[in-house]
Amino acid sequence: MDTNQTTKNGLNRRDFLKAGGMGTLALTLGSTGVLTLGSKVLADKTENTVSGFGGYGPLVPDPNGILDLPKGFQYKIISKEGERMTDGSKIPGAFDGMAAFEGPNDTTILVRNHELGTSAKHPVVGKNPYDPLAAGGTTALVVDVNRDVIKEYVTSSGTIRNCAGGATPWGTWLTCEETRSATHGYVFEVDPAQPENELSRTPIKEMGRFSHEACAIDPSTGYVYLTEDASPSYLYRFIPNDTSQTVGSLHKGGKLYAAAIEAVTDPSASTFKTGQTFQIVWKEVNPHLCREDAKAQNCIEFSRLEGAFFQSGVFWFDDTSAGEKKLGRVYRYIPHTNTLELFYEGNDAKDMEYPDNICMTPWGDLWIAEDGSGQDRLLGITPEGNVYVFAANRLSDSELAGPTFSPDGNTLFLNIQDPGKTFAIWGPFERRNSARAREMSYAAPAKLAPQVSEKVAKAAEAQGMSILEAAAFSRAGVDIG
Repeated sequence: MDTNQTTKNGLNRRDFLKAGGMGTLALTLGSTGVLTLGSKVLADKTENTVSGFGGYGPLVPDPNGILDLPKGFQYKIISKEGERMTDGSKIPGAFDGMAAFEGPNDTTILVRNHELGTSAKHPVVGKNPYDPLAAGGTTALVVDVNRDVIKEYVTSSGTIRNCAGGATPWGTWLTCEETRSATHGYVFEVDPAQPENELSRTPIKEMGRFSHEACAIDPSTGYVYLTEDASPSYLYRFIPNDTSQTVGSLHKGGKLYAAAIEAVTDPSASTFKTGQTFQIVWKEVNPHLCREDAKAQNCIEFSRLEGAFFQSGVFWFDDTSAGEKKLGRVYRYIPHTNTLELFYEGNDAKDMEYPDNICMTPWGDLWIAEDGSGQDRLLGITPEGNVYVFAANRLSDSELAGPTFSPDGNTLFLNIQDPGKTFAIWGPFERRNSARAREMSYAAPAKLAPQVSEKVAKAAEAQGMSILEAAAFSRAGVDIG
């Protein structure tokens, strides 16, 4: 369907999307019914179903007993804790959050967090630490087209519990300290091309002093969204003074806000239901006392926030131990309409257990790394409501972390935290699909797939629309037949 073509009631597709925004689409689809589109999770936590984009089939047991993947996929361990970096020093432990950047000569540059405190068997040993007594920090790996590491080096040091963070649109990594003390609990900007420079050891204090987990940036505004790994935890937004989105611009200060909902009296998010949407009010907080200010202003109290990712106009984040069964939740916030929605809740450990790091695949699925009891997995949720398993960690008591795709989308990089291992994984991944990635922004909450008539389904096919778009039009009263 041409975006300028007018429907029978005078509203065209482009006008509909502009008038309602993705938040309206999310709201209408969120109340469409309970028809599922092939979504199924079997009793075995490692089994899959396959339905178009809905997964890659059953996992094949790894003969090495490390990482199970679907048929046709393979992995290479490209970095191990305790082995040697380029300068001969030992690779630090506790691998965690990670991002991939395009490097010179067809290389990929990975920047990796190390969630270490003040002592560690394999600390991050840097030349220009923020705090010489702290063992955490970040390293970088330069990976060639054969998925071999040609260089590995420290990019920042002297920080504590670098858990997750987020990539910036301008090619740097924001590493976050998951702690809170008089001198720690900050965000640092790391430039892999300028390792251990002054920038990497200068905390961005106006982004808050709290137990940071992850962050993500809205490229249309430059605003930074941040999650807090504490209990209770709050959702924050940082509006920089300098929105030029360049290296060092965040250090020029800004204002920090916490999310609140004035329409409810109970600040706890525990009462939220899947598909329910809320209008957010952002309350300004003192960055040094942000938790205290957030509580005083009745801001939303989440259970324990973890991963964060921004894609196609939507900020995604998860709450690892929330929900009726305490198995975790996935939320999305749509800045364009200022709406917050509970997208998915784990009700059975076979489906999802303790979501942690998250990322969006190049073809538009949301991927979630678990940090639960027993065997942790890398899960996928599709716009159509399918939930599937892509990988399973055979090394018990060690979480999966840092899923990120190479810039060309052909390689997935993934960590096992302890003992630290970084994997390069490749195989028959779906091709990049930006249109489908946008569909995830207004897809119905998982397991609440759109319910449309046969007439609408046929009209959608004739007009070149997806079922998700057709459902949105139908709910809005637009006749596309």
